[in-house]
Amino acid sequence: MDTTMSNISLDFVQLGRTGIKTSELQFGTWRFGRTTETGETEISEDQAYELLDAYANAGGRYIDTADIYGGGDCEKWIGRWLEDQDRERFTIASKIYWQTRDGDPNSRGTNRKNIRHRIDRLLDRLQTDYVDVLYIHRWDDLTSAEELMKTLNGLVESGRVHYLGASTLRPNAWKVARANAIAQERGWEPFTVLQPRYNLIDREIEGNYLEFAHRCNLAVCPWSPLAQGFLTGKYDRSQQVPESSKAGQSSRFQESYLTEQSFAVHDVLDQVADEVSSTPARVALAWLMHRDGVTAPIIGARTVEQLKENLQATQIDLSTDQVRRLTEAKEGPYDSL
Repeated sequence: MDTTMSNISLDFVQLGRTGIKTSELQFGTWRFGRTTETGETEISEDQAYELLDAYANAGGRYIDTADIYGGGDCEKWIGRWLEDQDRERFTIASKIYWQTRDGDPNSRGTNRKNIRHRIDRLLDRLQTDYVDVLYIHRWDDLTSAEELMKTLNGLVESGRVHYLGASTLRPNAWKVARANAIAQERGWEPFTVLQPRYNLIDREIEGNYLEFAHRCNLAVCPWSPLAQGFLTGKYDRSQQVPESSKAGQSSRFQESYLTEQSFAVHDVLDQVADEVSSTPARVALAWLMHRDGVTAPIIGARTVEQLKENLQATQIDLSTDQVRRLTEAKEGPYDSL
């Protein structure tokens, strides 16, 4: 382990009102086993073990996955890795929603049949009796909130799930509020963890969404904290993005990030990074960790070196003025509930 890693020891923060603590940076594993546009595996099983080891060696204890990542291989690899670990020391979160069987419409969504079928297979792949947090990966408008919450409550009562979360529901926070109201009325387990997209560019959760989470003491664990790599400094105004690259093929990436407004935000990010003698990626993560209402960002990495780079964000102490300048770099207002 190099000297930059030996100085890192992740702290724990409270995971909303769940009563448990989470690492201040959570580790996202969506690249494990993912097939790229060229047919290659983005992160192999051996590389996954190296990344998990590096995260754990830095004191990281929160691992985020989903049953569709790598076609299920991601959970299998995490399960095999956990065989050599003390399972109780780790918080494992997974997600259910996307279709898993071709030609079977009931293998998608959050209907009772699908959830009950998939939870057992998810646990088998992870080689564990329970997950600490189970997220719905998206909102399913075809399943009633009452059926959803009753089914999820059954998983909690059976001990297979400890806490419930909702991922990527930025425009639908009101649906979470309604579902939690139903759960409270029935005496069922509510959602206690939210997982939205949030970074210096994607600011749509500011306003009522974050206020709702704060008022209800819900944990907020943002994904895409580096805006799909844009905030690492790998792009500039004059650069032509190759059409064969993921960024070049994504119209949303180009429309959201490769704009003058986004580059203006990056200019401020670069200035602050120079002031604290750090990198744009670390400062972008540090900004999120300084934001009121944010519990713990979810970081990902292709290599151990990238992971080390991200983990060093915990060592950056931004001033009130620096946080303000970064926050005001993109014009608002933002409101999405």
